[in-house]
Amino acid sequence: TILESIRDPLIHAVRNAVDHGIETPDVRAERGKPMTGTIRLRAYHEGGEVFVEVIDDGAGIDVARVRAKAEQLGLVPAARLAAMSDREISQLIFLPGFSTAAKVTNVSGRGVGMDVVKTNIERIGGSVEVQSVFGKGATLRIKIPLTLAIVPAVVVATGEERYAIPQASLLELVYVDGVGRGIETLHDAPVYRLRGHLLPLVHLGSLLGTSQAWNLRDRCHIVVLQADGQQFGLVVDSVCDSEEIVVKPLGSELQGIDVYAGATLMGDGRVALILDAVGIATRARVIDTTRERSVLATAASVHTTASRDALLVIEAGGVPVAIALSSIDRLEELSPSTMQRFGHSDVIHYRNEVLPLIDVAAALGRVSACPAGDLPVIVCRNQSRSYGLVVDRILDIIDASTAEQPRGASNALVIGGRVTELVDVRTLIPAEVSS
Repeated sequence: TILESIRDPLIHAVRNAVDHGIETPDVRAERGKPMTGTIRLRAYHEGGEVFVEVIDDGAGIDVARVRAKAEQLGLVPAARLAAMSDREISQLIFLPGFSTAAKVTNVSGRGVGMDVVKTNIERIGGSVEVQSVFGKGATLRIKIPLTLAIVPAVVVATGEERYAIPQASLLELVYVDGVGRGIETLHDAPVYRLRGHLLPLVHLGSLLGTSQAWNLRDRCHIVVLQADGQQFGLVVDSVCDSEEIVVKPLGSELQGIDVYAGATLMGDGRVALILDAVGIATRARVIDTTRERSVLATAASVHTTASRDALLVIEAGGVPVAIALSSIDRLEELSPSTMQRFGHSDVIHYRNEVLPLIDVAAALGRVSACPAGDLPVIVCRNQSRSYGLVVDRILDIIDASTAEQPRGASNALVIGGRVTELVDVRTLIPAEVSS
């Protein structure tokens, strides 16, 4: 039954990769690629689900072209398009009616009929997504539950409605009773301090519009979920039970709602909708652009204290340095391959602007540790221009009141027993960059 259901979508995905993903031999030669293209099919089992991937080393998806075509066809409002990340734009190829199809181009084939692929996979309780690097290739990933008919789930309630959450995406359950609460706000977003880590919170009733605004002081249950590698907490009124449910596909009227993965019939005869962790995280903006980290996501991975006088502690040239958190817009991890030399400095194309990069160790007269892999970058704004500070490591975020001020050193703090230099980010900007 499963093979019969995925046969046609899989064939269509392979044909798309062959016809429109792989460039012609002369184009591949111009781009420094082997003249023969490669398409790989990969299948594996992970977390109670089966993944089937179609991977090609072709042209990838031109995000700018997809964005322009979606606006031209009126499939997505212009205001929403402007706020969407590149990753979200790539998923527009699954919209019904989307096509760049005036002629066959590097992008056209990836939109034609992809809504049919998505519909057929979702009909059996699965999901499909695409990841692409323009000019290098694309990966179409199909995710199918290992057991399609019956899945273990936790039943939760918010307001008067009950919902089922598949245990494959559930990590743990937390009850907050108001005593010694760990719920705080970071950049106006609620977070929960779970064993020293900050967990982004999403209130289910507010997200679905089924209950009133959430009072942070109320008692609540937090369902800790994982979606696309990102952990977050789903706040519900109560946790009812854990049981095995029979998954029923949604009707055509509800299939476009990304927060639902299906429906099930409960023992008392009432229908409960099955929640999709990735859909909830996407709608709540918990999942961000691929390979990017917001301040919130980074704070969730270290022990932090979110206050107005918070300091970001980094390492530059092997020495700890503290920077005021209020002067920082975002924390990112950027690939060195995306850097290029422009004028007197290294730059990177970042969020539709040219972002000058400044090596903090070099600016402080030290030798950079040259970390392997992606570079930790602190994105700051000076007047109307953004710039990126490249550091060795991002260590922690602390409350300035917890740091000791040694005598006779106005620009130094003692943090965790180590002397840490306090730096104003404006002093790190070379004259040629600030001008």
